[in-house]
Amino acid sequence: MSIAGKVKVFTGSNVVLPGQSHGVPATLVANVESGQITEIHAGQRSRQEFLAVSDSDWLDAGDKLILPGLVDSHVHLNEPGRTEWEGFYTGTRAAASGGVTTVVDMPLNSIPPTVTLNYLEVKRKAATGQCAIDVAFWGGVIPGNQSHLKPLVASGVKGFKCFLIESGVEEFPCVARDDLVDAMDELKDTSTVLCFHAELEGSQPDVSEDDPTLYSTFLASRPQELEVNAIKLITSLHTQYPSLRLHIVHLSAANALPLIRAAKTSGLPLTVETCFHYLALSAAEIPHGHPEFKCCPPIREETNRDALWGALLDGTIDCVVSDHSPCVASLKRCEEGDIMSAWGGISTLGLGLSVLWTEGQKRGVTIGQIVDWLSVKTAMHAGLDDRKGKLAVGYDADIVVFDPNTDHTVTKESLNFKNKLSPYEGLTLKGRVEKTFLRGNLVYDVSRGFVTSKPLGQLL
Repeated sequence: MSIAGKVKVFTGSNVVLPGQSHGVPATLVANVESGQITEIHAGQRSRQEFLAVSDSDWLDAGDKLILPGLVDSHVHLNEPGRTEWEGFYTGTRAAASGGVTTVVDMPLNSIPPTVTLNYLEVKRKAATGQCAIDVAFWGGVIPGNQSHLKPLVASGVKGFKCFLIESGVEEFPCVARDDLVDAMDELKDTSTVLCFHAELEGSQPDVSEDDPTLYSTFLASRPQELEVNAIKLITSLHTQYPSLRLHIVHLSAANALPLIRAAKTSGLPLTVETCFHYLALSAAEIPHGHPEFKCCPPIREETNRDALWGALLDGTIDCVVSDHSPCVASLKRCEEGDIMSAWGGISTLGLGLSVLWTEGQKRGVTIGQIVDWLSVKTAMHAGLDDRKGKLAVGYDADIVVFDPNTDHTVTKESLNFKNKLSPYEGLTLKGRVEKTFLRGNLVYDVSRGFVTSKPLGQLL
């Protein structure tokens, strides 16, 4: 088969194409100059069929899975301002090692936060030339910045995030109902999305005298009621702005699922994500004095985890993200084991696909479902589904080779993000990313590490 131009060919017996629950034999052709998939052929083809392709531009994955690059639409890279927590260079490399080829950076934890057009440009300048993979940006809604929202939309932010409870950083305050109304008035005629950290203060118990090293103390301090209260407010406001898409980030409370199902059934454009840690971990398994398990909202009980899985499987929950939210070791307070005073955030970049595959195997989940949750739906959520999330002609040749059968143990040395604290350390996971390609270019190889001489990521 003769193909014009410089190309790279990927072939294998387990290629996960759109709409397929399992891998099928197929061959992909990517144009090196455009970085896009130009042809897809049925069947696992031989090298001899592609006359103009050199051995170095030919990859036969055998029976390993060929997947579209993952899109993680909830990541805190924290640069500029808190680059010691993470950064574009380290964070995007960690993502690439786990098959993620696009991340969408959250507006807070950087200084300044992405709440004005000028601040967006500061962040883009900080990211330029550092990114191993592609990066897009969320904007933020805080009290008083409503006039900045449409300029941010025009400049390419993929949507906005707000908090209904204090965020933990003073430069990104939470919003009240009146602030939300102002923001939704401003955004109602746009095609953007407004995302909510959905916890709202309620009648939570006083745990000030309880042992701060016990996970049960922290869990009691963030009851499901906080998420239910917030989602009641969100869905109530949504009926006044039915054309504006709203999104619940990192849902952890199964008690809120009836509200979400009712809103979706009514036709409101509401989408919902959950996180790897809510699907893979449960409160009873968390040892006391280990703040690396702390996140907000918290990891809850086993029955709650089962209900989240049920909602993911029936489509109530749309997608799964990392909410990679790192910090420096001193803020995690691991030495003293003080969970209540520790920074709330879990570091996951590089691990999510293996974590979900491991847990999904216990529940009969197919690789097609995982691709839908980690690539297709996340790309749709971030408005990138015209080029990301699928192995299809015209899409970016973001391609992952994944060995679904290899077991590997998570060690501190194997983590590629900056501050190597993770609740997954010591766990044995099934499935490992072997190679990650961005627009047809190899950026990560498990046997060689990061292989590009310069970062190839683009700012989307």
